[in-house]
Amino acid sequence: MHIPTTMLNGAVCPVTLAVGASGVGCAAYYARKIGKKISSIRFAAITALIFALQMLNYPVQNGTSGHLIGAAIGVAFLGIPFAVLSMSIVLAVQAIFFGDGGVNALGANILNMALIGVGLAGFVYERVKAKGFGENSALAVAGFLSVMASAFACSVEISLSGVAEFGKVIPAMMSVHTLIGVGEAILTVVVVAAVNAYGFSRKANEIRFAVGAFGLALLAVLISPFASGFPDGLEWVAGKLAFVELGGRTFFTIFPDYRVFFVGNAGLSTIIAGIAGIAIVFSCTFATGKVLRKERFEVL
Repeated sequence: MHIPTTMLNGAVCPVTLAVGASGVGCAAYYARKIGKKISSIRFAAITALIFALQMLNYPVQNGTSGHLIGAAIGVAFLGIPFAVLSMSIVLAVQAIFFGDGGVNALGANILNMALIGVGLAGFVYERVKAKGFGENSALAVAGFLSVMASAFACSVEISLSGVAEFGKVIPAMMSVHTLIGVGEAILTVVVVAAVNAYGFSRKANEIRFAVGAFGLALLAVLISPFASGFPDGLEWVAGKLAFVELGGRTFFTIFPDYRVFFVGNAGLSTIIAGIAGIAIVFSCTFATGKVLRKERFEVL
């Protein structure tokens, strides 16, 4: 659902950038003020895991694929403010280093997936649990709705840019992302259960937690060459509706399409790029956590 360079223009870009930046600033403020502190290493490990999981596209239908957003996973392990920052870091690294989502559309992608996706996931997650439902139910509903809300926001922005008619893009996006949302719900429950099953729960030792989450991230990267090559939901809708292609500027990226240019083997190239990606994400997030907590740069 990452909006590329060619799908947004005009006032949509600066407006969403301003809103996205303001939202990230608010999240950083509350992350510093929140009573329950999240350790830097936990923050970094979960962010690296979300980055890696987003590399795993799974087939949906009719030559379409989807991938985890990970909003509910972030909320479950980090809480809303840190999860917003986590998702924002993932999106920024993807846009700058991998060309996944246009740099000019970064504000929109942060608004859609970090602010709306994570914010709604957190609200729903807490409300569902407050109603007496179990953890898995709360995670599933939160994951599903985070995808639907993000897809709707994405559709509105694309329509406002004049790329496609509102009355056509909304039903197309929402229908395909209903299936992707079901996948998000199932995989969110599975991933959280997998983390907790090995004792890396929210109450576990932070180093042990980080090792477990980072290990799962590495596993995801290692199997990423086997991910579906079908276009994702947004790309599929763009092809179906023949979106008007805008003349957005393309920026140089180090790992275009999650590839290393000097490695000939496609699978190995993806793995190396993915490992580099989780290292970048982990480092950026760990440093951000230290700054937010006003700590020296030590492991804990």
